[in-house]
Amino acid sequence: MKRIVSLLLTLTMLVFAACAFAGCSDEGATDVKIGIVQPMDHTSLNQIRDTIIATLVELGYSEDQIIVKNASNDASLLPSIFQSLISDGVDILIPIATNTAQIAAAQTDTVPIVFSAVSNPVDAGLVTAFDATDKNVTGVSDAVNVEAIFDLMKELTPDVKTVGFVYNSGEINSTTAVARAKTYCDANGIAYKEATVSSTADIAQAVNSLVGEVDAFFTADDNTVASGMTTYAQIAIDAGLPIYVGADSMVIDGGLATVGIDYDVLAKQTAEMADRILKGAKIADTPVEQVANPAKIINRATADAIGVTIPEATASEFTIIE
Repeated sequence: MKRIVSLLLTLTMLVFAACAFAGCSDEGATDVKIGIVQPMDHTSLNQIRDTIIATLVELGYSEDQIIVKNASNDASLLPSIFQSLISDGVDILIPIATNTAQIAAAQTDTVPIVFSAVSNPVDAGLVTAFDATDKNVTGVSDAVNVEAIFDLMKELTPDVKTVGFVYNSGEINSTTAVARAKTYCDANGIAYKEATVSSTADIAQAVNSLVGEVDAFFTADDNTVASGMTTYAQIAIDAGLPIYVGADSMVIDGGLATVGIDYDVLAKQTAEMADRILKGAKIADTPVEQVANPAKIINRATADAIGVTIPEATASEFTIIE
């Protein structure tokens, strides 16, 4: 009898040890709370949110454990949103986009933060370096390959002489990409003009101010502009001008093309990183990741509308949206 009791105790201890190693509690994973926060609604951010949730569910979490908050384009609400989540005892925060992540980091230095879609986390003050996550913050970056997008521009629309940049100068992700775009243009003899916006209400006026002055538009992963992408695209299409963008969703919403961010891949990486940290991985040992595979997408309807021919060799390498 004593041997049986001893064996049972040994087995119980082994089970508890295995559970602790995996990062679960004796109550299972049902006590974990995950807070996801996005600054506004638009195709890219909603795609990221939905894919993070779907991936977390695939990883064994229930939707009841996932608390989703949306600031509805009012950044002043973000501090109170994060404080509410922290007071509710969330085990991890997943802020989507740069400003959201910065505000999350300002609210807590103890709750783990895994950001999603932050182009330049170093300049944003979130991490010391991509491989130096020495605070409570890490995540997945969506840095845009500006040079590859401009190479595609030269291939699809070789007659472009002047590019118009439309962006929100208050978004670090945009200003970083525009700075790289200017460097590329200066090195390749391409002129450029710019029009900045502070809200989606400014987009129509900004784009119209450049019509007749430029041969193409470029916008990277700007959240403000992405929120009004359909307006932007319609004005450009009516003027017969291509828009080159930094994200797959912006092509879906009417941009011409990108070698940019696949937000499903980005979101999946974000959820998997959060899962690892919830299971015991240390943020200090979890460097910032970049999106594994770029999205290569061309919108054929937009191309047809503005008279751009897609070479067969290019079409074979890209996803073509009909």
